[in-house]
Amino acid sequence: MSTRWFYSGTVPEFLRSDSQNILGALARENPFDLTDTQRNAWLEEIDILRRALAGRDSGQVLLEYSIPRLGKRADAVLLLDGMVFVLEFKAGETQFNRADIEQVWDYALDLKNFHEGSRDLVIVPILIATEAPVPSAAPRPAPSHYDDRVLEPICAAGDSLRAVVDQLTGRYAEQRDLSGWAISRYNPTPTIIQAASALYLNHSVEEITRSEAAGESLKRTGDYILEVIRSTRERGEKAICFVTGIPGAGKTLVGLNTAVRQFESRDLAVYLSGNKPLVDVLSEALARDKRRQEEERTGRRYNLTDARRSVKSFIQIVHHYRNETLNKLRFPIRNQTLEIDPAKVKKHVESGYSEVEHVAIFDEAQRAWTKTQLANWLKRRKRIDSFPMSEPEFLIWSLDLRDDWAVIVCLVGGGQEIGTGEAGIGEWIRALNQRFPRWRLYISDQLTGPEYGGEELQTLLDKNPRKTFHRSLHLAVSMRSFRAERLSDFVNALLIGDCLKARDLFSTLTNYPIALTRSLDTAKRWLRQMRRGSERYGLVVSSQAQRLRPLAIDVRCKPNTVHWFLDDITDIRSSLFLEDVVSEFDIQGLELDWTGLVWDGDLRRARNGWKYLSFSGSKWKQIKDDQRRAHLLNAYRVLLTRARQGMVICVPEGDTHDETRQPAFYDGTFHYLKNLGLPVIG
Repeated sequence: MSTRWFYSGTVPEFLRSDSQNILGALARENPFDLTDTQRNAWLEEIDILRRALAGRDSGQVLLEYSIPRLGKRADAVLLLDGMVFVLEFKAGETQFNRADIEQVWDYALDLKNFHEGSRDLVIVPILIATEAPVPSAAPRPAPSHYDDRVLEPICAAGDSLRAVVDQLTGRYAEQRDLSGWAISRYNPTPTIIQAASALYLNHSVEEITRSEAAGESLKRTGDYILEVIRSTRERGEKAICFVTGIPGAGKTLVGLNTAVRQFESRDLAVYLSGNKPLVDVLSEALARDKRRQEEERTGRRYNLTDARRSVKSFIQIVHHYRNETLNKLRFPIRNQTLEIDPAKVKKHVESGYSEVEHVAIFDEAQRAWTKTQLANWLKRRKRIDSFPMSEPEFLIWSLDLRDDWAVIVCLVGGGQEIGTGEAGIGEWIRALNQRFPRWRLYISDQLTGPEYGGEELQTLLDKNPRKTFHRSLHLAVSMRSFRAERLSDFVNALLIGDCLKARDLFSTLTNYPIALTRSLDTAKRWLRQMRRGSERYGLVVSSQAQRLRPLAIDVRCKPNTVHWFLDDITDIRSSLFLEDVVSEFDIQGLELDWTGLVWDGDLRRARNGWKYLSFSGSKWKQIKDDQRRAHLLNAYRVLLTRARQGMVICVPEGDTHDETRQPAFYDGTFHYLKNLGLPVIG
């Protein structure tokens, strides 16, 4: 079966072919049973295209053309007079729905951004409602404000498609050789939500990455992890892998891919994260996609609750997984030693007292809790006194309960610590050295870098005789922003105060717009103007941004992240409504196409560097603790790297009548960003 299209032919071939022969070609490639509804829709589509193309002696027709990043297929793509027409048909419809317009717009934008053969071509998205009345006047198409040769979507009736095509080719026709367009390389860069959905629906990791380098890097790391799992299983041993990577390199994607592939091989795995918003959003996105796929496959309604239930076996919040093992323990704990209570759980012949999964993937492993943090949490929430282990040690202990074999995959980020009580990677190594000497250790050769632990970590590793360093466990190619390869470098220079380097790096971000304003209304207007199709935008703020309430932003009001990230512009809980904001804790690990960062007085630029403050009672107070300062700086690092296509930064004017919002608290930051070259709008 073709991975790109169900049917392909020149325009003359298409016009000469019998409709039943074209239908047969479509049916042969269709992975689902051919329903009467689909059969009739295809026949109507073929008839409309025949009438629209009659008399043309050149061009190409592609039916059911794959749009990999979105996991969908465009009904038709026409290559005519050096132009690309992307068509979506809605059989029997008399009106044009917003969601359908966004759908065909998304197809056109995907081709423009990720299909090499389309980069410099005029692309025309057209939505056809087959029963809509023929308009009295021809459409007046125009390129979008982004000026990338993608036209605004055109709505056409079935009987008016020919007039639309003739008008557009007459206006935009070019002499181009499009003979190789259909097989031109497609290099998508999915959001983590799209990537997770694609993996869950059985796409390979290489199919959903934007470049050969990113795809090869992810495949190399994934293959190495699977080989560690295979060899560990065959030897009946236990092992732990540490995967590092630059921001946006796809560590989460590697973890999800490992979990999916293990499910396929029937050696169960679970993806775990302490990042609840990430787990909630990914789980709901996977469930919604599973429901959609099942309904398309069967033609019957599929219960979303059933879809959510199936997803829970694949991805979990780490606290829930940890609690399952806690529920098996004997209490009270004696002599600082954990024991399984046989009255609470029956020993299984294969898994022993452990959970059923052989493989556990821990995302953001550096954020696992210290012994003190875990003990305090358990005392408050579970009334468990004097818990003797840190979270890394307890998670290893829970897998060590297996009598056969087990593998832990730790995904490690550097410079992303934003919370208190995080143990860091050193605690994992310390636990292995002191309590689990039989475990093999496979490590990225970058793990001893300063952003992960430096000399202290190297000292711990020197004491472990079962370690293996391998470069395949490091991801060095960013795939988050397809418009700005060096965005993270720019953000780092901005935050460390290297003005010359930041200016130079900003000048390279020619395809990644960053705007600066003092007006929140201007920032919102910019976001709305930049969005096309179903692209997502939203407002982000620091969790310490306590004095934005006069702007109707209250960081204490926590949005439902599932609705914020997944629902459309008709839902007031959606990010697109621009009423609710999320902080670094809500958006870490996730992303939007466009972000509006509202910068409060918690991080202020002064002549000698940054000032770090927290708001307490009715006044700002200096933060003196080095760790809290680092967490605040990292919070802004997270917020500044969440946008895939561009961002606007709003630094408020302040208010001379409000002692907590004096203009001086904001002016230094605004002028610092302006001097780096950020253009001021509004």
